[in-house]
This record gives sequence, C-alpha cells and structure tokens, in this order.
Amino acid sequence: MLDQVADGVWVRQSEWVWSNAVVVRGESGLILVDPGIAGADLTALADDVDRLGLPVVAGFSTHPHWDHLLWHARFGEVPRYATAANVALAREARERAQQMASESAPGVPLDLIGLLTPLPADGGPVPGEIIEHEAHAVGHAALLLADRGVLVAGDMLSDVLIPLLDARRPGQVDAYERALDRLSEAARDVDVLIPGHGAVARGAEVAARLVADRAYIDALRQDTESSDARLAQEGLAGPHQSNVRQAR
Repeated sequence: MLDQVADGVWVRQSEWVWSNAVVVRGESGLILVDPGIAGADLTALADDVDRLGLPVVAGFSTHPHWDHLLWHARFGEVPRYATAANVALAREARERAQQMASESAPGVPLDLIGLLTPLPADGGPVPGEIIEHEAHAVGHAALLLADRGVLVAGDMLSDVLIPLLDARRPGQVDAYERALDRLSEAARDVDVLIPGHGAVARGAEVAARLVADRAYIDALRQDTESSDARLAQEGLAGPHQSNVRQAR
C-alpha cells in the first residue's frame, strides 16, 4: 500500500531489502521513481497508482543497478528517464540486469528492464532538481523536491544498508564524500528523506542519516574499525570488507 509522506509524494516498500518505490505527482501526472521489486510488488504498485486516479507520465531511475531499472506494462509506454551516464551503463549491462532480476525477483517483466531515456535539460515532466554524483554507481542521481521538503536519495542514506562503494571503480571514498557534501546542501530544508532501501527519515533523522554515512566513510579513510550499527545486518560483512579493501 502507498504511504503518503508529503504533498504529492507516496512510497511503497517491498520486502526485498526494504526497497522503496516512489510515486511523485508532477504537473501533468505521476512519475514513478525506481518501481519494484518482484512481479507481485509491481502489480500491487500498479493497483495503488490506479487508485490515485492520475496517469503515469514518466519513470525515473536513480542509478543503473538492476533493482532500479524495472518496469511493468501497466505503467504504460512512457519515457523512463535517467542521467545520461545511467542510460549508457544500463544499456551495456542490460543482459546482466535481466539475469539478476530473474534470479532475485520472480515475475518481473524482463523485456522491460533498463529501457531508459536521457533526461532532457529542462527535466521534462520530472519535477524538482536532479543531483547527480558518482558515489555507489555511475550516473547516480537524487531528486530534490524542495517545494515539498523531500529528498529522494537513491541508494544513499539508508538506515539498514551501509554505504556501498562501487568495487569496479577507484576513488570511491572521495566520490562518496563529495556526494555527501552535495546531499547535505540539498537536505538543509528537507523534512523527508526517502532512501532506496530502508525506512523513510523525517525531521532530525534526516541529519542523523548524513552523520552516520559520514562517520562510516571517515572510518574507511582512516582505516579504523567502524562502530556502525548497520553492520549487524545479515549479509553486510562481505560488502563491508570490500569497502575496506578498496579504501586501502
């Protein structure tokens, strides 16, 4: 079920890694940000969107990982926007994304994965400001809806996942610090933060998420043991060790 978190902004969370699909009301209709995850989730999201009584006019993908490249025929044949870098990598990695989706998300329409279009310079129907950076993935972007006090952060600022560096690219610690600087600036007047995975943050918790990610990245840079409580989550030991190796 959709949870309204701000004026014209709704979130639906799936059980798979607490993934958040975001619905944003624009001037001409609805924009779906990172819809997912399994086929049943996409069908339920389509039902929820139908109940809003507004047309879907576009999609938006925050970054080119398979779980952020999904779509369903019921959302319509509308443009699915992303940064130019995201579009390029999604095209290159489309077969791999389809394979990963088939293994982890039953019922996903594999033929609709990763069919992205570069976002026009004026943003097209996507409201707000796009904040592009290089942390976690090529072409990663957050969506700042300043008039509604909302930041849609993609795979950043989660309460359940540690910062996940892109193991294929050097300089990710620096990239993450730069991204956090940009997101901190954007979040100054934000009341609601929507991560790609985990709970929606409200009020003072928004700043606390930024502090937690900075502390984790600082520990990587200083090669000290992190006390991050998120490391207790199952399955994060391997990614953490990958982060440590890359930082060294």
